[in-house]
Amino acid sequence: MDERRLVGISKYLARHLRHRPERIGIELDPHGWVEIDVLLAAAAEHGFPISRAELDEVVAGNDKRRYVIEGGRIRASQGHSVPVDLDLPVCEPPAFLYHGTVARNLVAIRAEGLRPMGRHHVHLSPDRETATRVGARRGRPVVLAVDAGAMRAAGHEFRRSANGVWLTGHVPPPFIRFPG
Repeated sequence: MDERRLVGISKYLARHLRHRPERIGIELDPHGWVEIDVLLAAAAEHGFPISRAELDEVVAGNDKRRYVIEGGRIRASQGHSVPVDLDLPVCEPPAFLYHGTVARNLVAIRAEGLRPMGRHHVHLSPDRETATRVGARRGRPVVLAVDAGAMRAAGHEFRRSANGVWLTGHVPPPFIRFPG
């Protein structure tokens, strides 16, 4: 499949499985799932037909594993702005996790820490390389180290999504190591 088509479908899925399901008349269940047949019919009805083969290729080929297919249903792995409970268990994080951002955000992060903004959780990467790629989407990346071990010891909860992204409610400034 053409790369532009793959990207277009992935963005369409993100928009409707994470943020605006009502825009195409679908309803996510409490855990973010929707029947694949319902999604494909709604997409076609709203002028963006997607074949099952295209959907499978986008899900299988997405380097960030943003989507999960299970039992005839699909959902986004994380990043929702609509209310869903991904039903992810609390788990023990590695000692350090990483967050990619850009320099213009550092003043606010130093003052308030990392906040979920319009999402349910702060997203953290398991390694610097992934965090660098995430930060680079918005400009020249700055990678912050998060003392996840100390946070966990202080009572903060962590969950890990199906694609390996670590999720937590808020990272207070004392747990962030800034570069330089």
